[in-house]
Amino acid sequence: MKVVLTAWGSRGDVEPLTGLAVALQKLEVEVRLCVPADDEFTDLLASLDLPLVPLGPTAKSVVSGSTPPAERAFQLARELVAARFETLSAAAADGYDAIVATGLMPAGARDVADKFGLHYVLATFHLAGLPSQRFRPGARPGTPSSAAETDLKVLWEQDAQRVNGLYQEAVNQHRADLGMPPVDNVRDYVLTDRPWLAADPTLCPSEGMTELDVVQTGAWIRHDSRPLPDELQSFLDAGEPPVYVGLGSMAAYAPKSTAPAAIEAIRARGRRVVVARGWAGLDAVDDADDCLVIGTVNHQALFPRMAAIVHHGGAGTTTAAARAGVPQVIVPLIADQPYWAGRVVDLGIGAAHQGKEPTPASVSASLDVALADETQVRARAVAEKVRGDGAMVAAELLVKEMSERR
Repeated sequence: MKVVLTAWGSRGDVEPLTGLAVALQKLEVEVRLCVPADDEFTDLLASLDLPLVPLGPTAKSVVSGSTPPAERAFQLARELVAARFETLSAAAADGYDAIVATGLMPAGARDVADKFGLHYVLATFHLAGLPSQRFRPGARPGTPSSAAETDLKVLWEQDAQRVNGLYQEAVNQHRADLGMPPVDNVRDYVLTDRPWLAADPTLCPSEGMTELDVVQTGAWIRHDSRPLPDELQSFLDAGEPPVYVGLGSMAAYAPKSTAPAAIEAIRARGRRVVVARGWAGLDAVDDADDCLVIGTVNHQALFPRMAAIVHHGGAGTTTAAARAGVPQVIVPLIADQPYWAGRVVDLGIGAAHQGKEPTPASVSASLDVALADETQVRARAVAEKVRGDGAMVAAELLVKEMSERR
């Protein structure tokens, strides 16, 4: 069996695919990953001996470019549709049996699967994009819904129209080139009636949240055995657990006040700081030896060594922090991040930062909650419930479905 795994996005979109890829390889399935060829992803896949086929522009060039991502959205949508039709059609010609698509709305993936008779799975790492009568759709480029509109059915219909505005023309042009009829609703066609939810059920319960027949596999986590860099290891060994501060790939959205405000608030408590530079470009404010700036490292090894984890609230970082049993402070900026902030609060394992511009006072208020004894106890208790077998659950299900299809 041969499977294509495809996503376009940041580390949070690509790294889970490596977990699924490794699990599939254990089941003797051949895997190809079609993802953006950012240096970070190229190095990661090479270290795992996973083949990478570049898909679209690099993610960092989009989120860190001079043009804000929202202004480039329509152009990027056309580029990604074209890239998916090209790269996934090539995979179909190479005898692949299935496509698993995730990340930024993967319009084009199911079209290729349908054209060439491949099994298709749409996977998501959160619930935010699935039509629901329980919550409003998130923001997308295009004409926004009225703030006064409260009918969820209307709001989700308008969400589908925005997706069509981004992708429909390009999708239907490529479908016509392949002799396929047009698609009326790109969003629902991409999602299918049975999407997979690659998120832990304790952190992201799905029952009753959407009318779709969601298959919850659990989060796709790959065991990471990489050691921490020597400098970081020495820093950790030199004192009490520090507080981590990082905003991941949020280059275009990270408030400039984040690192200075967080460092001041953490130092005021007599704590040391680990700042993850990330695509957001966070940095130290001085040369003091109580603060260390790091690049990309193994979160599975680092997070259990922290006193608290201050981050943007991506699905992967939230899950990694929860698995580590360490309290977290989420500074939600876009997309699914407010959802994860709410879940952290509901579970009692951390705090949601209040306000869009962090200040020493606002960060300190969040740390009051995160560093409280009861929060630490609760974080350790929830960690015991977060499962680590989601990737294998998904891999076994995929093999079963492909076998039945054959």
